[in-house]
Amino acid sequence: MALRIELKPQERLIINGALIRNGDRRSTFVIENQCKFLRESEIITETEADTAAKRLCVTLQFIYLADNPPEAEDLFVRQATEIMKASPSMAPYILAIQDELSARQYHRAIKRGRELIAYERQLLDHLEASRDADAHQG
Repeated sequence: MALRIELKPQERLIINGALIRNGDRRSTFVIENQCKFLRESEIITETEADTAAKRLCVTLQFIYLADNPPEAEDLFVRQATEIMKASPSMAPYILAIQDELSARQYHRAIKRGRELIAYERQLLDHLEASRDADAHQG
């Protein structure tokens, strides 16, 4: 089944490891065979990975794009374990990611990773609000 992709001007896309940047105009193309791709909006760079969940998502991207290398799987397990130790409430998100990885649904695992990032953001926002409230009371 073909996949139609529309790119905005200057938008980037990774297809099978190749970084592609669109030109100055919106463009549309069709992928007619099976390949691995990530849109710019789905990509988290190492420099953007400033939280544990984002670093885990960078690892998931690597697993997806590099054909599931064992060293990246080991890194995922270490990162996931540390996240669950630090915040046990993240365990359901980690387990959902692990389920997708076990089913070899790597792109879905990345999407589940985005859910983990959103949850982590909620936790961090709540923590920050609590600190602000404590600072105003003290």
